[in-house]
Amino acid sequence: MIRKSINKKRFLTWLATQSALVSLLFLSSASGFEITDVMESRTAFSSLDTKAKLAHASSGEFSVLTYNIAGLPEIISSAKTKRAPSIAEIGRRLNAFDIVHVQEDFNYNRQLYQSGNLHPFRTATKGGVPFGDGLNTLSKYPVHEVRRISWNHCTGADCLTPKGFTYSRLEIAKNIFVDLYNVHANAYNHLQAAEARRNNIKQLSEFIRENSRGQAVIIMGDLNAHYSYYYDNVHQLLSDNDLKDAWLVLMNHEHLPQPVKELPDGKILKINSNSESIDKILFRGNDQIALYISKYNLESELFQNDKGTPLSDHHPVSLKFSWKLLDKKALESRLAAK
Repeated sequence: MIRKSINKKRFLTWLATQSALVSLLFLSSASGFEITDVMESRTAFSSLDTKAKLAHASSGEFSVLTYNIAGLPEIISSAKTKRAPSIAEIGRRLNAFDIVHVQEDFNYNRQLYQSGNLHPFRTATKGGVPFGDGLNTLSKYPVHEVRRISWNHCTGADCLTPKGFTYSRLEIAKNIFVDLYNVHANAYNHLQAAEARRNNIKQLSEFIRENSRGQAVIIMGDLNAHYSYYYDNVHQLLSDNDLKDAWLVLMNHEHLPQPVKELPDGKILKINSNSESIDKILFRGNDQIALYISKYNLESELFQNDKGTPLSDHHPVSLKFSWKLLDKKALESRLAAK
């Protein structure tokens, strides 16, 4: 999300350039010409390389991380460091984690993917502003059935891109799947923005009930929401879908903060692992797969430059999952499907 005050003249110039690009794209396609990079970014949705050699297993573990990488064009980014080299460095440091969700992966996806990142499974970018949703997944495990869903409600600058969430199926062992969601909800905390975000949460909740019924689920992303903010409803996402929040479980003794109507503190880089973050990890198991969590952490030190400046305008959140199959018959049927 755009949080800093920017030079109005520079922003209007940039916006005019983007409008001209959209017009050029329309005219070129209408007249039979093709702008390859732009057209590809609009039509490429996901990388579906499903040839990984996964072992049959009844238990295992994996690490996850969610990170808003501030990949808006540098002229409108609120991050303090240069975006292209910072995002290239982010891509390399993500190698330490098995499954990664990024948000605001707009205009520097090439740097993220092609500067030393080693994840074999990565969703293909939809493109920069205004075409892309900024949501991508990098994984050491196969990612199947990627779907991108835009929000039905938004406000202000959030309406300039097709923000929303992605749904996919993560194969953590041979024929063993967890439903995976990457989320970027409406930003800001004024009443109209908060109303749009509540509708985002309701839309996501309805999708989960319809598409992940009975499935193990992991949700990660920038929800832009606080349990402690009266006008947010992320707690309903938990109760309506039998989900748990990793921060609540491991760091806050499973107690929901008392909601207040005062605006939350906007200095999100000042928080630590004991603080509620708008970047959240939610999860649930099912009657076949038990999910256990440990090692919740805001990775502030890992994702800063040599001067101690954060590489983005968010701190990434990491977590360790372990899992085991509860249903022996389910395991036997999976082994039979070998």
